[in-house]
Amino acid sequence: MPSSRKARWSIAAAALVAVGAMAAWAQLGARGPKLWTAKVVAAYPHDPTAFTQGLVIHEGRLYESTGQYGASSVRLVDLETGNVEKGRRLGPGFFAEGIAILGDRLYQLTWQNRVAIVYDVGTFDVLETFQYEGEGWGLTHDGRQLIMSDGSSEIRFLDPATFEVERTIVVRDGDLRVDRLNELEYVEGEIWANVWYDDRIVRISPEDGRVLGWIDLSHLYPASRRPRDDVLNGIAYDAAAKRIFVTGKNWPRLFEIELARR
Repeated sequence: MPSSRKARWSIAAAALVAVGAMAAWAQLGARGPKLWTAKVVAAYPHDPTAFTQGLVIHEGRLYESTGQYGASSVRLVDLETGNVEKGRRLGPGFFAEGIAILGDRLYQLTWQNRVAIVYDVGTFDVLETFQYEGEGWGLTHDGRQLIMSDGSSEIRFLDPATFEVERTIVVRDGDLRVDRLNELEYVEGEIWANVWYDDRIVRISPEDGRVLGWIDLSHLYPASRRPRDDVLNGIAYDAAAKRIFVTGKNWPRLFEIELARR
């Protein structure tokens, strides 16, 4: 989620969101989905100037989308060093968001431009663009369809050849909608989503939008040690090696984690 929108949120409004989220969780109590935490397996350097919007592991290599007007990019990053091996900057009028790689095509959303850019994953040459309605936030795929968030509680499933919406789901934790869905990743038959201004990842059923669980990552880079806008954002799953990576906007570290029950 871009910082320009965040500027429109007052401190009081943000506090109300946090209080409301905690109250909703308390209301669900034992009836709610399971809460997980994570053990850090390894920590890697991460560019602290990268406003992370999308994170992907493809064929063992790390790809990242960074946001902000005038600084948006798509890049191939060396996991061990955090160095950018290859990158492409977007024009100054574009604010990059989530990415997904399907086959040899890398798809990148933009925030309010309503444009998806499709690159050759090997060269970063632009192959084509698509238009879509609303805002672009997170993007992933299930091997067949692209899966997109727009900052609401709705998730869209798209035809990768046309970007047309084939179906939608609404994410609910019990009777409560979960909105502000941000960066997405498809993990072993589940959709995992960052929630803007929340240090938890929500695990979602792709069939009906039902919340399957929450992963508390507040211990990775405590909010008290970072600027307010440097939120948790970025999930990458290496399906071949069964490895999970997470980071945040302008975070100095990228973490490999393993899930553990709370």
